[in-house]
Amino acid sequence: MVRNPERRAALLDGALAVLAEQGARGLTFRAVDAAAGVPAGTASNYFSDRDDLLTQAGGHLYVRFAPDPEEAERAMAGASTAEDVAGLMRWLLGRMRDNRTVYLALLELRLEATRRPALRETLTRRIRQDLEENVRGHQEAGLPGGRSEVVMLYLAMTGLVVEHLTLPGVLDGEGDVDALVGALVHRILSGAGE
Repeated sequence: MVRNPERRAALLDGALAVLAEQGARGLTFRAVDAAAGVPAGTASNYFSDRDDLLTQAGGHLYVRFAPDPEEAERAMAGASTAEDVAGLMRWLLGRMRDNRTVYLALLELRLEATRRPALRETLTRRIRQDLEENVRGHQEAGLPGGRSEVVMLYLAMTGLVVEHLTLPGVLDGEGDVDALVGALVHRILSGAGE
């Protein structure tokens, strides 16, 4: 396999774009080459087969999702109340909205993971690690609530993001999405002494 990290990253970005636009069925080496703007046949030099491409794309999602450390530090600075948590959730929603292609690719990969054990293992490990980091960061920041509240926030925000990015009309008449974020955060944290 060829080892050019920049080209591999471009191919994986291309794979995420194909997944978001065409779904897992559209993910071919040819489609990835076209999306990455590289010569035909390039992806086959970097990935042994489609399963390898899917699994590596699943690992690459978090490279694309990861915020700049300084941006994340600014978002967390001084956070200590339920309203601060709501602000953080709004910031996260904004990041997902700004990275809609990557999030839609994640949804496609989640579905594909139900049929591919290696991909399921990769996504489960990475998403579980992310959840643990969220719990740890929440507790270290001294934010209201504990582990169960962070897990509930994760579940509620996941549902809200899915609706907002895929079928926004489902939420028509339910209020502004930022207000919905605030309401779910306050309801979840109300049992934590807020």
